[in-house]
Amino acid sequence: MSHDPSSPRTALRVCPLCEATCGLVLTIEGTRVTGARGDRDDVFSQGFVCPKGASIGGLDEDPDRLRTPLVRRDGVLTEASWSEAFDAIARAVAAITAEHGPQAAGVVLGNPNVHTMAGALYPSALLGALRTRALFTASTLDQMPKHVSSGLLFGDPNTIAVPDLDRTGHLLLLGANPLESNGSLCTAPDFPGKLKALRRRGGSLTVVDPRRTRTARLADRHVAIRPGTDALLLAAVAHVLFEEKLTDPGPLADHVQGIEEVAQELRDFSPEAVAGACDVDAGTIRAIARELAAAPAAAVYGRIGSCTVEHGTLASWLVDVLNILTGNLDRPGGALFPLSATARAPRPAAPGKGFALGRWASRVSGHPEVKGELPISALAEEIETPGDGRIRALIVLAANPVLSAPDGDRLDRALADGLDFMVSVDPYLNETSRHADVVLPPPPPSQSAHFDFAFNALAVRNQVRYTRPAVPLDPDRMDESEILARLVLAVSGMHGAEPDAVDATAIDRTLAKAVADPHSAVHGRAPAALAAALTGRTGPERRLDLMLRLGPYGDGFGADPEGLTLERLLAHPHGIDLGPLASRIPQVLTTPGGRVDLLPAPIAADLPRLREALAKGAEPGALVLIGRRHLRSNNSWMHNVAALGGGSNVCTLQVHPEDAARLGLADGAAATVTADGGELTAPVEITDSVRTGVVSLPHGWGHSRPGTRMSVAAARPGVNVNQLLDGSRLDPLSGTAVLNGIPVTVVPAR
Repeated sequence: MSHDPSSPRTALRVCPLCEATCGLVLTIEGTRVTGARGDRDDVFSQGFVCPKGASIGGLDEDPDRLRTPLVRRDGVLTEASWSEAFDAIARAVAAITAEHGPQAAGVVLGNPNVHTMAGALYPSALLGALRTRALFTASTLDQMPKHVSSGLLFGDPNTIAVPDLDRTGHLLLLGANPLESNGSLCTAPDFPGKLKALRRRGGSLTVVDPRRTRTARLADRHVAIRPGTDALLLAAVAHVLFEEKLTDPGPLADHVQGIEEVAQELRDFSPEAVAGACDVDAGTIRAIARELAAAPAAAVYGRIGSCTVEHGTLASWLVDVLNILTGNLDRPGGALFPLSATARAPRPAAPGKGFALGRWASRVSGHPEVKGELPISALAEEIETPGDGRIRALIVLAANPVLSAPDGDRLDRALADGLDFMVSVDPYLNETSRHADVVLPPPPPSQSAHFDFAFNALAVRNQVRYTRPAVPLDPDRMDESEILARLVLAVSGMHGAEPDAVDATAIDRTLAKAVADPHSAVHGRAPAALAAALTGRTGPERRLDLMLRLGPYGDGFGADPEGLTLERLLAHPHGIDLGPLASRIPQVLTTPGGRVDLLPAPIAADLPRLREALAKGAEPGALVLIGRRHLRSNNSWMHNVAALGGGSNVCTLQVHPEDAARLGLADGAAATVTADGGELTAPVEITDSVRTGVVSLPHGWGHSRPGTRMSVAAARPGVNVNQLLDGSRLDPLSGTAVLNGIPVTVVPAR
């Protein structure tokens, strides 16, 4: 009996809307997603789902999503065919780079790229084809300090330790609100459930945050720190560990250099010395240190609130310093290094090249390169400022920096007036893509395959999952992988070639390296024969099969008959559990000395700046600004989904009652906020969940610019908090914009 295509059916999908990567069961009627629930059989998320995942059908069905490319003709974006769009790109980019050189082309990568297969597989090929160093990404608005500190400590900026949430007995959490963000640089479905389980098994939770967030309300101890002083607090905790002889690196001792040097550098950061700047009493700081040292297994975890501040890299470094000094790095229940299924197979421990900063610098302000990137705060000046190397062509992949980066007004003008040509790969005509000459829209999530290349490398349990498209691709749409592959071809002089050529080139290069590597399972074998053995319906699937086979759990192209392949993964639609995190030092260390470098030279050079902060207490009546996240959104992504509006997902200025009374602010009335970059007006929300001396506005709002096509977002636009920033405040080691702890003035709006 044949199946009625119009009757409801179900399909599995890994949610691409935040870092938790929860498994979903979609209900589909025809080609429409009419429902979504958590997949109870998913090996990782086990049925957990948040409002974003439950509303994925609304994102799919959003009538404002673009279906066909747009090409600017006579100043107006109009619908065009895919071939017209790529023809326009090939002509324009070739002409600009031929006349002005490869650095005249810039690339911007937004956060959504790490949530899609295409965003993981093709940007490196795009940069290689353009031969440009003008790369700007959302990392310098978020987690770059953690990449820098990890690179300096361990040798690789992507070697990031995550808290072992399922086995820890004590968690010290700074600048993170995982009950609303669902976790970040720590991929953990049902983060709330894991914290509650920690409490049930007798563990303890300390939360350091200027707001009494949902996460802070769950804590045994909430420390309402003054924003931007996390590094001072952590330095004082380390000081206590040294002073009271509470350090015990355990087995790590043989793999760490620089412990005594760190002790010497932190001698000035006593709890009494930092208490005034942090507004945390010395007794509390000493208690935090003693609790951390006494716990049988503990982890320190810091996130965006401790990254996007003026000492973000130092704070990120000190998180791991504390984990190391207490012997909690690389042990169960502490902070461990995940091993993803597509990582390089483990090699014998040996020194490596390490991690270098500043291999080149930005043209205008001389900002040092970090991890191949320049600060996104510098993008506007790189477009505006005349001279050789000025960015004239810009390719923007899933990014909306007009809202996400400091001083969106300036960048808005630069995109409108300073570029010769711009391409956006985006499903919406938003505040940034409205300036493009060509807009290439990817299909909705249900019509896309999904594999988490980035987040599996940050997961609190090793596992692997892959889902094929739940709904067939609409005839007028193009798969995101094909869009990016054709974009690579268009800018590389191969316009018109089949997109599989990009995947074939990537496969050939990977196999050539593998067969030449004496530690590889395929050393000495014929690359052509290996390529012919790959399975998969598409180029991206063949590449995934290749990475799985060569990875740490792979079959090595037959070397391990029980090993992982794409076919085996497809036979497990709810995923394959690869086990708890395990100790990986010294194998993960790639520093030149082959050991953890606890006091790298760039860190030591930045510590005098932290000493200067010791004397900085708050002036009476002074206010600083912090951001906040919402469970029902992710940056600026989902404000156009009606089902995710309302509740706490509103753009208000949170003010403590004492500050509100002093300033003459009324709940629900408007206030004007002024800072380095300008001023804005927002409705006041009086709440004691934010500490005195601090006001809070959420990130990702400001949907009020003309020329966009986001009707739901435009109906309640909110204000762009980043317009209060002029882009001059950066963490110098990472180039990350300082988004928290910004001095502001607040008055009732006229």
